[in-house]
Amino acid sequence: MVMDYEDEDYWRNFGIHRESLVAPSLAWYGDTTQVVLSYEHREFLYPFDRGTALDPRTNHPLDIPRTRRLDEPFNEMEGRSDLTQLSVDHQFNDNWKSHFGYSWNRETYDANQLRINAINAATGAVTRSNDATHGAVSTDSFAIADLEGTFQIAGFQNDLQVGVDDEKRKIFRSDLLRQTARSSFNYLNPVYGRESPSSTVSASDSDQTDKLRATSLFAQDSFHLNEQWILVAGARYQTYDQIAGRGRPFVANTNINGQKWLPRGGIVYKYNDVLSFYGSYTQSLKPSSTIAPLSSGVVIDSAVLPEQARSYELGAKLDIPGRITATAAVFDIRKKNILVSQFNDATKLTDWRTSGEARSRGIELDVAGELTDRWSVISSIALLDAKITKDPLYKGNELWNVARRTAAVSAVYDWGSIIGGGDRLRTGAGAHYVGERPGDSANSFALPAYTVADAFASYDTKVDEHKLNIQFNVKNLFDRTYYTSSANRYFVSVGDTRQFILSTTLEF
Repeated sequence: MVMDYEDEDYWRNFGIHRESLVAPSLAWYGDTTQVVLSYEHREFLYPFDRGTALDPRTNHPLDIPRTRRLDEPFNEMEGRSDLTQLSVDHQFNDNWKSHFGYSWNRETYDANQLRINAINAATGAVTRSNDATHGAVSTDSFAIADLEGTFQIAGFQNDLQVGVDDEKRKIFRSDLLRQTARSSFNYLNPVYGRESPSSTVSASDSDQTDKLRATSLFAQDSFHLNEQWILVAGARYQTYDQIAGRGRPFVANTNINGQKWLPRGGIVYKYNDVLSFYGSYTQSLKPSSTIAPLSSGVVIDSAVLPEQARSYELGAKLDIPGRITATAAVFDIRKKNILVSQFNDATKLTDWRTSGEARSRGIELDVAGELTDRWSVISSIALLDAKITKDPLYKGNELWNVARRTAAVSAVYDWGSIIGGGDRLRTGAGAHYVGERPGDSANSFALPAYTVADAFASYDTKVDEHKLNIQFNVKNLFDRTYYTSSANRYFVSVGDTRQFILSTTLEF
């Protein structure tokens, strides 16, 4: 049984974060079969914080305190979710085993939000649309069953996996509320409370629905040529049926179905017991869909090809037991038939349309492990070149919210026992870096690079044979101002300020 409760003031000038969690689980372990059933109930209240906006004169975030919100205290989301999961594993013999998994999730919420759609930098006036979503319900069920086994063909070892998965998902938003935008707020001299939650239901925007049914058959075989060389071949046969749209009466803006074979392959070379090299090729598919109409007015039907991707990867893996693991990889991913969105400053709406192709290629390096009996580290670095390669408007533009360079490093020191009795003290610190990246598809502005550091101390002991952990965390150690992402120039997410968190966990 896991129980958790949080109730805290939001770090900006108003807002409350409240969340409760109850998660019981039950497990049965037989000689060859294991069954785990779990349930999770969560209730939440979040600030629906839309961050800050850009100054149109500078194309940089407004020069105001980062704690200053540009919406109202009723900008919040309140809801609940229920998640049930079942897992069954059975071992037939030393070579064959099976797995079945099922999950069902239901989430409901209501949300109010004032959305910025214009800034007058000369006067400080902010134009905000008063919107809300009431009666949102989403459900998602997913089932998977697979069989794994090892067998010999003509003296060659084969590792086979075959299976099937099925997903049924429905997103529904009942009442979409819209009111005329007003310039009742000034970001230079903010006065809150002049607006109240929206009460006008927009029939044309309501009953937003997105229903998806997807089923796949998959198989993969790893063919061992010898102790060093392994060939991998597999395929997935995916079928899908999706309808999405909105309005009273309902208007479908997506109505598609289809199927496709998606092959994959790879090769592994084990140089020795700790070092190996690999190469892989995969294809994937994602149905193109939108609840809102495309800017062209075209309905996405089966004549519109789904988003398809193919990727190549070459890499090396190092695994020194008890010490260091490391992975280095170069990759090239290309997607076609993608949907592109861009905020329309004239209509104050987000326009969606089908595009051409996008490419993401780069290098990644990950290292983790124990340098000594006391010191352990985790580090990673990635260099990316992500661009739109085919599009009538944005060809050559970098992908939205994707940084060319990212890196992270953290180190932990294990002090061991301090007062005896099986206790343990650990301290550590780390930092992550995100480079400059475009803030929208048009690359009309960029979010600045940032580095954020964190630190922690963790103490483990026992109370009457029950395990007790006391942990102290400092997030954003140097209290940097940074911006994590953006939806458009009027919705730029602000990174959290410095936080001090003390938590305890008692196992019983």
